[in-house]
Amino acid sequence: MINNQGSMLIRLTATYIGAVIGAGFASGQEILQFFILFGYKGLAGVAVATVLFAYLGALILYLSIKLRSGSYQELMSYLLGNWAGRFMDLLSLWMLLGGLAVMLSGSGAVVQEYLGFPGWVGILAALIVIAMVIFNGVKGLLLANVILVPVKFAAVCIIAALAILYRGLPDQLPAISSYGISGNWLWSSVLYVSFNMIVPVAVLSSLGRSVPPRIGILGGVIGGLGLGFTALLVTLAGLAFYPEVAGYEVPMLYMASGVNAGLRPYLPC
Repeated sequence: MINNQGSMLIRLTATYIGAVIGAGFASGQEILQFFILFGYKGLAGVAVATVLFAYLGALILYLSIKLRSGSYQELMSYLLGNWAGRFMDLLSLWMLLGGLAVMLSGSGAVVQEYLGFPGWVGILAALIVIAMVIFNGVKGLLLANVILVPVKFAAVCIIAALAILYRGLPDQLPAISSYGISGNWLWSSVLYVSFNMIVPVAVLSSLGRSVPPRIGILGGVIGGLGLGFTALLVTLAGLAFYPEVAGYEVPMLYMASGVNAGLRPYLPC
């Protein structure tokens, strides 16, 4: 029983983290806009975001388990009522479809740019993987995240840690010329968590019938802390390479090239 619960906790935590760590997070662009551009104040923003991720993840899972929900429509209806729940359902659906379109486009672009194959090959490969996960239901979703999330998580953390060790943190940052998404670090952290919870709400609320209450709450907290830890590392790495990192579309790739010059030919500018 302990082993089964431990396995479920790992899969649940990986699913939560995987629902948030997308292309924007892994590239470092989201962290740049929401935290790095605020200088060391951005670290306070990361702390606020970590608390919110841990609290909201645990809350969503707790409510989903309490309602025994199998989809996010049930959770939305419970929280907002039938009319507002349907409206948010449609809004979330359009946002999820938009996110899917961006990810498919990115898959095609990566295959075309780095492997030399036509873009449709990457899109088709991504669609096949998505279909395989969907047809396997909750088990497929959990398994896919157990396989993919550690790779993404480890890659981001290793690159960020090496960048910090290579450059070191400056005692004083140059004047911040831009304030990213908003003009306030606190508001920026709240916005960051808000838009990043759209996918986790859709994913986590579908697990209400298959996760024990204690594991659900613990998985939400651990997943939130893991997201905060990763965001902290990327923010510190970005501050180590500030201000030049602000001029790149893929900040993580720029920081990786600072550690390993062999990656420099792949820089976008």
